[in-house]
Amino acid sequence: MFPKIEGNGSPIRGKTVSPGAMVSGLRQLVRPATKADEICDLCELPIPPKHRHLLHLEERRIVCVCATCWAIRSGDAEYRPTGNRTAWLEDFNLPGDLWASFQVPIGLCFFFNSGSVNSVIGMYPSPAGATECELYLEAWEELKELNPILEDLETDIEALMINRLSDPPQYAIAPTDRAYELVGIVKAKWEGISGGAELKKAVEAYFDDLRLASKVP
Repeated sequence: MFPKIEGNGSPIRGKTVSPGAMVSGLRQLVRPATKADEICDLCELPIPPKHRHLLHLEERRIVCVCATCWAIRSGDAEYRPTGNRTAWLEDFNLPGDLWASFQVPIGLCFFFNSGSVNSVIGMYPSPAGATECELYLEAWEELKELNPILEDLETDIEALMINRLSDPPQYAIAPTDRAYELVGIVKAKWEGISGGAELKKAVEAYFDDLRLASKVP
């Protein structure tokens, strides 16, 4: 099960993020959607299952939108379109001692640069939603030196995905809406104390899908 991070002055300060705020609008990505689910979060008009997303910068919340709202609101100060790049990082270098310095308590998480706080943010999923971790920049800078591709990670809209529960570990760059989708998967599929077999299959399928998406021309 996922332990909590206590605020004890360590390099990571953890807090439980409201699952409603964190995965708002992503329900249809992890379970069959009903007609009532398929509405734009901004104008409440019907939208198809395959639709655009915006990131609310201050709340770090994914918003499902229709094509019109995406076009009109993408330029608003509080919103930004999510990214569209998926890159599977086959040769990513994250030594065990460097990973330990991040003090993330599980092996399933994602990191992204947050423009609203001008810092690197780490998120890891739990059955209650997501826990947010604010990282010291020294460890992140060392990780970038080992993996120069992270220099091009676009602020707010792209995330480094990490799955160290698999053997070997898996790494990818994905749009932030896909990153938050992982939070919804864990919340929807969690069973019992340790998560259960269905959660394990869902996480494996999620990273398999990222790998396939990275190969699309």
